[in-house]
Amino acid sequence: MTKRTKEILDLLDQQYGTEYICYLNYENPGQLLIATMLSAQCTDARVNVVTKDLFQKYPNMEAFANADLEELEQDIKPTGFYHNKAKNIIGCAKKLMADHGGEVPNDLEALVALPGVGRKTANVIRGNIFHEPSVVVDTHVKRISRRLGFTREEDPVKIEYELMKVLPKDHWILYNIQIITFGRQICTARSPKCDECFLTKYCRGK
Repeated sequence: MTKRTKEILDLLDQQYGTEYICYLNYENPGQLLIATMLSAQCTDARVNVVTKDLFQKYPNMEAFANADLEELEQDIKPTGFYHNKAKNIIGCAKKLMADHGGEVPNDLEALVALPGVGRKTANVIRGNIFHEPSVVVDTHVKRISRRLGFTREEDPVKIEYELMKVLPKDHWILYNIQIITFGRQICTARSPKCDECFLTKYCRGK
């Protein structure tokens, strides 16, 4: 780890702490998996409103596997892209029931083999449920990692691998948590609050 990287991580730790926080509400691995699938192109706050009732109506993977497609579409409609999400959730639940006894696996390959589950969702599960060091590349991580000069890549998978080289393993999960807060509060996409930013001297712009 370079001196510059350490300084950036130290400042993030000072500002946001080192506690692992998940902004999606869940009580078990299956719920986090569904919530993360719903969070694509949707705010965590809206997902939490939807899942409050959703997880009562569908209390386990078997219930999601047996869900009526059109009914589930209506249940998750506020999260957007609900046709695709509902189809993937049912497909994912059926594969989990058939291949894993309804349990969420911790293996990356097994997770990305599930319908609707990409590396980002798989790494959220691995990091939050199984505490496996994982780099989650969402829109905030992509944008800010480029601004900080950690990567020049556009492709999330390439960014993930670059960050794994740049960041120490004990900060892989933490970096994502801190950067989400930083990206929402200060380093926003359209009008970053550069005058309030504590990382200004490390910023390399867009």
